[in-house]
Amino acid sequence: MSGRQTADHADHVQASIARSDAAHSALVASWRRSLQLHRLDPAERKAPRRLTEAELMLARQRMEPLARAAEASLNRLYLAVGGVGCCVMLADRNGIPIERRGAVADDETFDEWGLWTGTVWSEDAEGTNGIGTCIAEQRALTIHRDQHFFSRNTLLSCTTAPVYDHEGNLAAALDVSSCRSDLTEGFVQLIAVAVGDAARRIEAENFRMVYSNARILLAPVAERGAGAFIAVDADDLVVGATRSARLALGITREALAKGLLAADLLGDAAKTSEDLDDAERGVLQRAIARTGGNVSAAAQNLGISRATLHRKLARFGIHRTH
Repeated sequence: MSGRQTADHADHVQASIARSDAAHSALVASWRRSLQLHRLDPAERKAPRRLTEAELMLARQRMEPLARAAEASLNRLYLAVGGVGCCVMLADRNGIPIERRGAVADDETFDEWGLWTGTVWSEDAEGTNGIGTCIAEQRALTIHRDQHFFSRNTLLSCTTAPVYDHEGNLAAALDVSSCRSDLTEGFVQLIAVAVGDAARRIEAENFRMVYSNARILLAPVAERGAGAFIAVDADDLVVGATRSARLALGITREALAKGLLAADLLGDAAKTSEDLDDAERGVLQRAIARTGGNVSAAAQNLGISRATLHRKLARFGIHRTH
């Protein structure tokens, strides 16, 4: 970018802030934070800061479980967008990419632009940008070319979605970035859909990994609750919930700590009225099902005699499958 273009962009940013456009525009609000809160200069030409190898290693260690959960989704997303000159990055909540997918032919260009692991893309360091502003505002967004705060970043197009951990806390940002001048608005919209879908898949996989010993249920909620999963233990108590489930079902940290029945949460009237006989009947039915109808094996698994199990089966009218 020429010096004149740099100055023009910087003037536009400052003029927009001076007109108080921040009250009506989320973009200008971010520009104002960049200028007034973070004390950044839109005409600054210094390259983004990069972590040392040791610092990057520590950042990766902190993100290791989520990065494992994200691996398949990162690969799938790159297959969808890599062929048109985009790279895929997973950044931690400090705005530092710790995983990246990109074409070898584009590596030199992306490295020069700072679209690389270990580069600091927080809003307080780089002003308005996809990763940093997504983290600051905790929402999916696209910062396209001259929407960036720094003039030196105005050739980039960055589409980013937040990723939440198993407790509903912001954990990362998933980003697809490009420096191609021919990236159309329509294709950017397609990228946004793909990024959002991939972020939800990462959350779901991470949730399944954290609660690997629990049953994972998809809550029957409206479309806005996409990705609304709950984890239920052997006692039908909810032990975990994704952010989408927490928002859609009104699940709070306090409610989970006190004990929350899945049947109550999901509105299952039949299970809500369950008594001890119902609970015992369920245990017996599950024991018989697990052994394929073998009463002796089921009795052994339950720690009772075969005769006792026969009496209980007769009492509840439970018949072996074969």
